[in-house]
Amino acid sequence: MKPSPIQVELFRPYPKVELHRHLEGSLRLETILDIARTHHMTLPAHLSRLVQVQEGEPQTFQNFLNKFHTLRLFYRSPEVIYRITREAVEDAAKDNIRYLELRFTPVALSRAERFPLHEVIDWVIESAQQAARHFKVQVALIVSINRHESLELAEQVTWLAIERMKDGVVGIDLAGNEAEHSAQPFAGLLKEAKQAGLHLTVHAGEWGGAQNVREAIETLGAERIGHGVRMLEDKYTLALARENNIVFEVCPTSNYQSGVIATDRVHPLIQMIEAGLNVTLNTDDPSVSQIILSHEYALAHQLGLSEEQVKDCVVNAAQAAFVTPKERENLLRRIRSELKR
Repeated sequence: MKPSPIQVELFRPYPKVELHRHLEGSLRLETILDIARTHHMTLPAHLSRLVQVQEGEPQTFQNFLNKFHTLRLFYRSPEVIYRITREAVEDAAKDNIRYLELRFTPVALSRAERFPLHEVIDWVIESAQQAARHFKVQVALIVSINRHESLELAEQVTWLAIERMKDGVVGIDLAGNEAEHSAQPFAGLLKEAKQAGLHLTVHAGEWGGAQNVREAIETLGAERIGHGVRMLEDKYTLALARENNIVFEVCPTSNYQSGVIATDRVHPLIQMIEAGLNVTLNTDDPSVSQIILSHEYALAHQLGLSEEQVKDCVVNAAQAAFVTPKERENLLRRIRSELKR
């Protein structure tokens, strides 16, 4: 299911809030080509197929994740990391995004050239701050750790994030392979991060079942859930999420492309909203998926959301932003004013 370009353009004027966008999935194809030329990298003729999901490809998580194996080869210098961060913010601004939470995985960005983790984080922070001022977008940063990597690595990254809260790092994201790796080993670390003042979002209920969402809420103390589209499989978890007003960062196109939702099934977005869940709309990896946030708004409308319900999702996202109460109040006022709500 794909909205037409005309439908996408109808939603471009909307003021937007994005809570779930990965820096590593936001590289422009032309930037990748520039990096390759600068660093004398040999590229196959079909590069786009290696870094972006194409029509007719298998819609599986293996195919989706393989794009990132290729993308990791291109983080070759501080200048590259500065550039891709700036361009991610610029692309958000072009799509009328007023507030962006950009998440990034320091371990992934550092791996190709073995950069020190603290330097990678500082490069992203500095570039994001400069781009936010230049493009007039409010930008906050979320640092991602992976449950399929070591606890020791996660500890390093988390403490570096805590030290940089004054510089715009607002949260920790637990991501990675939830189908094969438990979140339990990270529970103590995430508790310490929350006590230090970082917010917490957890990828769950995407490739794993509703029990992972329950674990994220009850054991980890998650405030928001990345994806969570398998929530409806369990009534207890559904009630738990409603009771705790858990926010769901739903990314419809990504869910189809990664095989979480089969192509012959209707996305559960409408059911989640009808069940009383607090839903927001996001891109996940806009370059990998070849989309913008306006595309996801149009797709949600095509799936059955009214324009007013799409606007509700924007307001929900503003209310769920990892900002101070005063900043949230200001953001909500701006968004509601532009949406005439």
